[in-house]
Amino acid sequence: MRTIKFHKSECGVDILLNVLRGSDVKVNYLKTEIYNADFFEILLFKKAKGTLILNQRKITISDDTIVFISPFQKRQWNLEPDGLDFTILVFQEDFLNDFFSDKFFTYRLLYFYQLNYPLSINIDKSDLEKACNILTEIKGELLDPKPDSVHIIRSLLYYLLQKFNREYANRFNLSLEKAENNYAYQFKQLLELHITQKQRIDDYVSLLGISRITINSAVKKQFNVTATHLLKQRLLFEIKNYLIHSGKNVSEIADELHFSEPSHLMRFFKMQTGMTTTEFLAYYQNDTFG
Repeated sequence: MRTIKFHKSECGVDILLNVLRGSDVKVNYLKTEIYNADFFEILLFKKAKGTLILNQRKITISDDTIVFISPFQKRQWNLEPDGLDFTILVFQEDFLNDFFSDKFFTYRLLYFYQLNYPLSINIDKSDLEKACNILTEIKGELLDPKPDSVHIIRSLLYYLLQKFNREYANRFNLSLEKAENNYAYQFKQLLELHITQKQRIDDYVSLLGISRITINSAVKKQFNVTATHLLKQRLLFEIKNYLIHSGKNVSEIADELHFSEPSHLMRFFKMQTGMTTTEFLAYYQNDTFG
């Protein structure tokens, strides 16, 4: 599977962020190959018709749709070329966290690394137009940098990402309350780093140096699910990714994910999905998944 790497902008600003016009990169989004990328993407579609398979879910792409894609999420586009009009914001995680002096910044944005809610929203046409205008302004600063361009880009970008976060939270009734501590975000970050090796809550309790009660309380308050639910969902997602994309059999996947026996993986999968791994693959391949 192809992985697209972030290419530093040719712009004069030393910044790992770019705004791409759909007309310049349209050909890449009309291909139907499955691929991933090592950067974040936010795609704003003014005009569009088609679908996207992302995070093993099918998303309908229509006018005034925003799609949020995290690094290494596998995706497959199926867009109609006629009338397609979109703008893309791309950036690298470490850069963004450093840019805002917050190592958990991307984890505070509810639409990234999201497994429980959709990875797209539709917004009012006027609001999408405003967002595109802000991206155009950011692009202008990148192309013609001034001494204060970094500060302007930082303020515009922060405003836009937080506006999207507010809209996303309102849409799915999620909390925007600032956490009293970073345990929930740290837990989410550690899941991304260690899920293939560590599948027990006690592993993360040990890494964080806190109690099970503390980690569960923090996660419940911030994400409205238990820590165990978050871990199981992330592990289930990893298993599905292996089943769909790796070409490995269940025994090999169980070994990769440190299950002591393949039967333990199959039992976990059946409990979480109500399907066997074979049934899941049949549903996926027959395009009957949601």
